[in-house]
Amino acid sequence: MTTMDRRNFFKYAGLGMAGVAASAVSKVALAAIPEIITSEVANTQEPLYPGTGRPYQPVVTLNGWSLPWKMNNGVKEFHLVAEPVVREIAPGMKANLWGYNGQSPGPTIEVVEGDRVRIFVTNRLPERTSVHWHGQRLPNGMDGV
Repeated sequence: MTTMDRRNFFKYAGLGMAGVAASAVSKVALAAIPEIITSEVANTQEPLYPGTGRPYQPVVTLNGWSLPWKMNNGVKEFHLVAEPVVREIAPGMKANLWGYNGQSPGPTIEVVEGDRVRIFVTNRLPERTSVHWHGQRLPNGMDGV
């Protein structure tokens, strides 16, 4: 499957047309996508110590968490889900926001220099979306600007 095919699949799946896109993608390919990990609370969570991949000292994300990954043939794979979320800004004051994996802001994606990384992005928003990858050197067309 090419990158463009994968993007089209997630675009159509996010628009509720998963049946059309899934017919072009094998069940084996879909099973290879990392599971969706979400957080229901906006409290600071314990740092994620790597069990696989290159060793590093994990960060503590205030009012957040680090997205778990799986290693696949030497590639660190993440599954990022753009979706509407409800966030309690202050006691009794809730806001409807767009976020990632159940939170806004979304989880921290931790990688270290030399890691090979693959990020699957599923769009569950009512609109098309893009992601701007802070701290990464990427071709402009791949950086969501």
